[in-house]
Amino acid sequence: MSRIHHTAIIEHGAVLGENVVIEAHTFISANSTIGDDSEVRQGAQVLGGTVIGKNVRIYPYAIIGGDPQDISFKVGETSRVIIGDNTTVREFVTINGGSQKGDFTTRVGKNCFIMNFCHIAHDCTLHDNVILANSATLAGHVEVGKDTVIGGLTPVHQFVKIGEGCMIGGASALSQDVPPFCLAEGNRAYLRGLNLVGLRRRESKEDIDALNTAYKQLFKSDKPVKQSAQTILNSTDNAKVRLMCEFILGTKRGIPYERVNHEKM
Repeated sequence: MSRIHHTAIIEHGAVLGENVVIEAHTFISANSTIGDDSEVRQGAQVLGGTVIGKNVRIYPYAIIGGDPQDISFKVGETSRVIIGDNTTVREFVTINGGSQKGDFTTRVGKNCFIMNFCHIAHDCTLHDNVILANSATLAGHVEVGKDTVIGGLTPVHQFVKIGEGCMIGGASALSQDVPPFCLAEGNRAYLRGLNLVGLRRRESKEDIDALNTAYKQLFKSDKPVKQSAQTILNSTDNAKVRLMCEFILGTKRGIPYERVNHEKM
Protein backbone atom coordinates (compact mmCIF):
# COMPACT_ATOMS: atom_id res chain seq x y z
CA MET A 1 0.00 0.00 0.00
CA SER A 2 1.32 3.44 -0.91
CA ARG A 3 1.92 6.06 1.77
CA ILE A 4 1.43 9.67 0.67
CA HIS A 5 1.73 12.57 3.13
CA HIS A 6 -1.16 15.00 3.09
CA THR A 7 1.18 17.98 2.47
CA ALA A 8 2.66 16.47 -0.70
CA ILE A 9 1.65 18.15 -3.97
CA ILE A 10 1.01 15.65 -6.75
CA GLU A 11 -0.20 17.22 -9.97
CA HIS A 12 -2.93 15.69 -12.07
CA GLY A 13 -1.39 13.36 -14.63
CA ALA A 14 1.44 12.05 -12.45
CA VAL A 15 1.60 8.24 -12.35
CA LEU A 16 2.45 6.51 -9.09
CA GLY A 17 3.25 2.81 -8.88
CA GLU A 18 2.40 0.43 -6.07
CA ASN A 19 3.82 0.72 -2.55
CA VAL A 20 5.37 4.14 -3.13
CA VAL A 21 6.22 6.52 -0.30
CA ILE A 22 5.75 10.25 -0.89
CA GLU A 23 6.81 12.23 2.17
CA ALA A 24 5.91 15.70 3.44
CA HIS A 25 6.22 18.83 1.28
CA THR A 26 7.31 16.97 -1.84
CA PHE A 27 6.25 18.03 -5.33
CA ILE A 28 5.51 15.60 -8.15
CA SER A 29 4.71 17.30 -11.45
CA ALA A 30 2.26 16.22 -14.12
CA ASN A 31 3.60 13.62 -16.61
CA SER A 32 6.10 12.27 -14.07
CA THR A 33 6.16 8.57 -13.23
CA ILE A 34 7.23 7.01 -9.92
CA GLY A 35 7.86 3.27 -10.09
CA ASP A 36 6.78 0.58 -7.64
CA ASP A 37 8.36 0.54 -4.17
CA SER A 38 10.11 3.89 -4.69
CA GLU A 39 10.36 6.72 -2.15
CA VAL A 40 10.41 10.48 -2.59
CA ARG A 41 11.41 11.93 0.74
CA GLN A 42 10.74 15.23 2.45
CA GLY A 43 10.98 18.35 0.31
CA ALA A 44 12.23 16.60 -2.85
CA GLN A 45 10.88 17.61 -6.26
CA VAL A 46 10.27 15.44 -9.32
CA LEU A 47 9.68 17.72 -12.31
CA GLY A 48 8.90 17.59 -16.02
CA GLY A 49 8.36 14.22 -17.65
CA THR A 50 10.71 12.46 -15.26
CA VAL A 51 10.50 8.67 -15.11
CA ILE A 52 11.64 7.05 -11.86
CA GLY A 53 12.17 3.28 -11.90
CA LYS A 54 11.36 0.70 -9.25
CA ASN A 55 12.83 0.73 -5.74
CA VAL A 56 14.45 4.15 -6.19
CA ARG A 57 15.21 6.38 -3.18
CA ILE A 58 15.06 10.15 -3.68
CA TYR A 59 16.32 11.82 -0.48
CA PRO A 60 15.26 15.19 1.00
CA TYR A 61 15.53 18.31 -1.16
CA ALA A 62 16.83 16.62 -4.27
CA ILE A 63 15.50 18.18 -7.48
CA ILE A 64 15.04 15.78 -10.36
CA GLY A 65 14.11 16.96 -13.85
CA GLY A 66 14.58 20.71 -13.59
CA ASP A 67 15.06 22.71 -16.77
CA PRO A 68 18.55 22.37 -18.27
CA GLN A 69 21.03 25.12 -17.47
CA ASP A 70 21.43 25.91 -21.15
CA ILE A 71 20.85 29.43 -22.43
CA SER A 72 19.42 28.08 -25.70
CA PHE A 73 16.72 26.10 -23.90
CA LYS A 74 13.25 27.58 -24.30
CA VAL A 75 10.90 27.39 -21.33
CA GLY A 76 8.09 24.99 -22.12
CA GLU A 77 10.14 22.64 -24.30
CA THR A 78 9.97 18.95 -23.48
CA SER A 79 12.67 17.88 -21.04
CA ARG A 80 12.96 14.80 -18.86
CA VAL A 81 15.12 12.56 -16.70
CA ILE A 82 15.02 8.76 -16.66
CA ILE A 83 16.33 6.97 -13.55
CA GLY A 84 16.78 3.19 -13.50
CA ASP A 85 15.71 0.69 -10.86
CA ASN A 86 17.39 0.47 -7.45
CA THR A 87 19.19 3.81 -7.75
CA THR A 88 19.73 6.09 -4.75
CA VAL A 89 19.77 9.89 -5.03
CA ARG A 90 20.88 11.56 -1.82
CA GLU A 91 20.18 14.97 -0.30
CA PHE A 92 20.33 18.17 -2.39
CA VAL A 93 21.28 16.41 -5.62
CA THR A 94 20.21 18.18 -8.82
CA ILE A 95 19.63 16.26 -12.05
CA ASN A 96 18.62 18.49 -14.96
CA GLY A 97 16.43 17.39 -17.83
CA GLY A 98 17.79 17.06 -21.34
CA SER A 99 17.95 19.71 -24.04
CA GLN A 100 17.31 20.06 -27.75
CA LYS A 101 21.04 19.48 -28.30
CA GLY A 102 20.46 15.86 -27.34
CA ASP A 103 17.14 14.04 -27.25
CA PHE A 104 15.73 16.11 -24.38
CA THR A 105 16.64 13.30 -21.96
CA THR A 106 19.16 12.87 -19.15
CA ARG A 107 19.68 9.25 -18.14
CA VAL A 108 20.83 7.59 -14.91
CA GLY A 109 21.07 3.80 -15.01
CA LYS A 110 20.22 1.04 -12.57
CA ASN A 111 21.88 0.54 -9.19
CA CYS A 112 23.57 3.95 -9.21
CA PHE A 113 24.46 5.82 -6.02
CA ILE A 114 24.48 9.61 -6.26
CA MET A 115 25.72 11.20 -3.04
CA ASN A 116 24.92 14.57 -1.43
CA PHE A 117 25.14 17.80 -3.46
CA CYS A 118 26.08 16.14 -6.76
CA HIS A 119 24.96 17.79 -10.00
CA ILE A 120 24.18 15.92 -13.22
CA ALA A 121 23.65 18.36 -16.07
CA HIS A 122 21.51 18.13 -19.19
CA ASP A 123 21.90 15.26 -21.65
CA CYS A 124 24.26 13.24 -19.45
CA THR A 125 24.17 9.46 -19.56
CA LEU A 126 25.21 7.38 -16.56
CA HIS A 127 25.23 3.66 -17.16
CA ASP A 128 24.52 1.05 -14.48
CA ASN A 129 26.32 0.81 -11.12
CA VAL A 130 27.88 4.30 -11.24
CA ILE A 131 28.85 6.02 -7.99
CA LEU A 132 29.24 9.79 -7.69
CA ALA A 133 30.74 10.81 -4.34
CA ASN A 134 29.71 14.01 -2.55
CA SER A 135 29.69 17.19 -4.66
CA ALA A 136 30.89 15.59 -7.89
CA THR A 137 29.56 17.64 -10.81
CA LEU A 138 28.99 16.58 -14.40
CA ALA A 139 28.61 19.21 -17.11
CA GLY A 140 26.33 18.69 -20.10
CA HIS A 141 26.54 15.65 -22.39
CA VAL A 142 28.96 13.72 -20.15
CA GLU A 143 28.82 9.93 -20.52
CA VAL A 144 29.91 7.65 -17.66
CA GLY A 145 30.39 3.92 -18.25
CA LYS A 146 29.08 1.20 -15.97
CA ASP A 147 30.87 0.31 -12.72
CA THR A 148 32.66 3.68 -12.61
CA VAL A 149 33.33 5.72 -9.46
CA ILE A 150 33.87 9.49 -9.50
CA GLY A 151 35.40 10.92 -6.34
CA GLY A 152 34.00 13.79 -4.33
CA LEU A 153 34.45 17.43 -5.36
CA THR A 154 35.42 16.40 -8.89
CA PRO A 155 34.10 18.42 -11.86
CA VAL A 156 33.86 16.79 -15.28
CA HIS A 157 33.95 18.98 -18.40
CA GLN A 158 31.10 18.89 -20.91
CA PHE A 159 31.15 16.17 -23.59
CA VAL A 160 33.75 14.11 -21.71
CA LYS A 161 33.38 10.34 -21.94
CA ILE A 162 34.48 8.04 -19.14
CA GLY A 163 34.68 4.35 -19.97
CA GLU A 164 33.39 1.47 -17.90
CA GLY A 165 35.15 0.35 -14.75
CA CYS A 166 37.05 3.61 -14.20
CA MET A 167 38.03 5.38 -11.00
CA ILE A 168 38.33 9.19 -11.01
CA GLY A 169 40.08 10.46 -7.89
CA GLY A 170 38.49 12.95 -5.54
CA ALA A 171 39.11 16.69 -6.01
CA SER A 172 40.26 16.08 -9.58
CA ALA A 173 39.31 18.19 -12.60
CA LEU A 174 38.66 16.08 -15.68
CA SER A 175 38.58 17.66 -19.13
CA GLN A 176 39.48 14.71 -21.42
CA ASP A 177 38.22 11.19 -22.03
CA VAL A 178 39.23 8.30 -19.76
CA PRO A 179 39.48 4.83 -21.35
CA PRO A 180 37.73 1.85 -19.74
CA PHE A 181 39.30 0.27 -16.65
CA CYS A 182 41.64 3.20 -15.96
CA LEU A 183 42.42 5.33 -12.91
CA ALA A 184 42.71 9.10 -13.37
CA GLU A 185 43.31 11.82 -10.81
CA GLY A 186 44.79 15.28 -10.39
CA ASN A 187 44.03 18.84 -11.46
CA ARG A 188 44.07 18.56 -14.38
CA ALA A 189 43.43 14.87 -14.13
CA TYR A 190 45.55 12.42 -16.09
CA LEU A 191 45.91 8.64 -16.18
CA ARG A 192 47.77 7.03 -13.28
CA GLY A 193 47.35 3.42 -14.37
CA LEU A 194 44.66 0.77 -14.39
CA ASN A 195 41.85 0.75 -11.83
CA LEU A 196 43.25 -2.43 -10.32
CA VAL A 197 41.01 -2.36 -7.24
CA GLY A 198 37.91 -2.34 -9.39
CA LEU A 199 39.32 -4.86 -11.85
CA ARG A 200 40.17 -7.35 -9.10
CA ARG A 201 36.58 -7.16 -7.84
CA ARG A 202 34.99 -7.87 -11.21
CA GLU A 203 37.41 -9.31 -13.78
CA SER A 204 39.47 -12.47 -14.24
CA LYS A 205 43.24 -12.59 -13.78
CA GLU A 206 43.56 -13.35 -17.48
CA ASP A 207 41.74 -10.17 -18.43
CA ILE A 208 43.68 -8.08 -15.91
CA ASP A 209 47.00 -9.37 -17.25
CA ALA A 210 45.92 -8.64 -20.83
CA LEU A 211 44.81 -5.12 -19.89
CA ASN A 212 48.06 -4.48 -18.05
CA THR A 213 50.11 -5.50 -21.09
CA ALA A 214 47.95 -3.36 -23.37
CA TYR A 215 48.18 -0.35 -21.04
CA LYS A 216 51.99 -0.46 -21.14
CA GLN A 217 51.98 -0.67 -24.94
CA LEU A 218 49.51 2.22 -25.19
CA PHE A 219 50.85 4.69 -22.66
CA LYS A 220 54.44 3.70 -21.88
CA SER A 221 55.93 3.48 -25.35
CA ASP A 222 57.15 6.11 -27.80
CA LYS A 223 54.46 5.37 -30.38
CA PRO A 224 51.37 7.59 -30.84
CA VAL A 225 48.62 6.17 -28.68
CA LYS A 226 46.07 5.81 -31.48
CA GLN A 227 48.62 3.98 -33.63
CA SER A 228 49.29 1.60 -30.75
CA ALA A 229 45.56 1.13 -30.16
CA GLN A 230 45.01 0.16 -33.78
CA THR A 231 47.95 -2.26 -33.74
CA ILE A 232 46.68 -3.95 -30.58
CA LEU A 233 43.12 -4.07 -31.88
CA ASN A 234 44.31 -5.86 -35.01
CA SER A 235 46.08 -8.54 -33.00
CA THR A 236 43.98 -9.29 -29.89
CA ASP A 237 40.79 -11.23 -29.28
CA ASN A 238 40.48 -10.17 -25.64
CA ALA A 239 37.12 -8.37 -25.28
CA LYS A 240 38.30 -6.03 -22.51
CA VAL A 241 41.41 -4.96 -24.41
CA ARG A 242 39.39 -4.45 -27.57
CA LEU A 243 36.94 -2.26 -25.65
CA MET A 244 39.78 -0.07 -24.39
CA CYS A 245 41.37 0.26 -27.85
CA GLU A 246 38.07 1.04 -29.58
CA PHE A 247 37.40 3.74 -27.00
CA ILE A 248 40.80 5.34 -27.64
CA LEU A 249 40.31 5.27 -31.40
CA GLY A 250 36.93 6.95 -31.01
CA THR A 251 37.92 9.73 -28.62
CA LYS A 252 37.26 13.31 -29.68
CA ARG A 253 38.59 15.14 -26.62
CA GLY A 254 41.81 13.14 -26.33
CA ILE A 255 43.23 10.98 -23.55
CA PRO A 256 45.00 12.69 -20.61
CA TYR A 257 48.27 10.83 -20.07
CA GLU A 258 51.88 11.73 -19.40
CA ARG A 259 55.10 10.19 -20.65
CA VAL A 260 58.70 10.82 -19.74
CA ASN A 261 58.93 13.36 -22.54
CA HIS A 262 55.54 14.82 -21.57
CA GLU A 263 54.10 13.95 -24.98
CA LYS A 264 50.34 14.46 -25.16
CA MET A 265 47.90 13.00 -27.65
